Amino acid sequence: MPATDKPVKCVVWDLDNTLWDGVLLEDAAVTPRADVLAAIRELDRRGVLHSVASRNDRATALAKLTELGIAELFLFPQVHWGSKAESVRAIAAALNLGLDAFAFVDDQPFEREEVAAGVPGVRCYDALDAAGLPDLPAFTPAFVTDESRQRREMYRAGIERDQAAEDFAGTSEEFLATLDMVFTISEATTDDLKRAEELTVRTHQLNTTGRTFSYAELDRLRRSADHLLLVAGLTDKYGSYGTIGLALVERGAEVWTLKLLLMSCRVMSRGVGTVLMGEVQRLAAAAGVRLHADFVETDRNRMMYVTYRMGGFREVSRDGAEVVFEAPAGEVPPVPAHLVLRGLAPVPAGVG
Repeated sequence: MPATDKPVKCVVWDLDNTLWDGVLLEDAAVTPRADVLAAIRELDRRGVLHSVASRNDRATALAKLTELGIAELFLFPQVHWGSKAESVRAIAAALNLGLDAFAFVDDQPFEREEVAAGVPGVRCYDALDAAGLPDLPAFTPAFVTDESRQRREMYRAGIERDQAAEDFAGTSEEFLATLDMVFTISEATTDDLKRAEELTVRTHQLNTTGRTFSYAELDRLRRSADHLLLVAGLTDKYGSYGTIGLALVERGAEVWTLKLLLMSCRVMSRGVGTVLMGEVQRLAAAAGVRLHADFVETDRNRMMYVTYRMGGFREVSRDGAEVVFEAPAGEVPPVPAHLVLRGLAPVPAGVG
């Protein structure tokens, strides 16, 4: 896929003469550009996130966004007199997204050049072209799912969770125990396939092979007697995280192979990284077969390699970046005490 066509997950907007006409500190009555605001709302509907990087007085700018009724559209806005490249980096860190998933829009060539030089991989656009962003392939997902439309609200719920965690006086384990988390694993249905495809396209850091699957491929695998396609969801007292995990298992007579395991980056801090893997191990044990797992090293998924190794998986073959692991016989990771698992395989008494 050309770099310019890779999915954009977040657009970072300048304010003066970009989001609105005029300069706020010179004219308090600035109004948003209607075509730009329409583009932002359409991209928001598609699941693309938005933020702000503006050289401006922070209190004045945020108050104006609130006055205009659009403040809720922008996550982690960066408004100060410093570098916009550093603002983009701060937003990426806050959202836990790779920098190559970002676009930046500004009316000033200098600002675009500064971001392009300081944050390689970010796609930069002139404010004059902003209204046309929804027409570009990078901003046009194959499907718009219910979760796409709710993505911003899910991130806002995450901000509320993070604030609660910061204010909590106990340990992280004690905080997780207060969330009333429920982890659900089920066989994928037709209704799950759009989100499953979206997960394979959007998830890089917690993807064991980096492979993407089309809707048609996933539907074929879902209906195949030789495969098992699982989806995982997570909820807590703040709401739903949506579908956050996917596992594809090839079922052989003596060996099952975990062809793909991925988890959304949004749940990295929730202590659920091994739950889906453990469910596959339980299912394989119940079927009386050994479990292998494919892994392809990329520059982004080192954490998944560590997850397998920490889970007791050992390498049984390697060809360059391609690795095959084997799960430890008779060993299944316990279900974390801070959540309830609703899965396919029975959990042995005393486990989790």
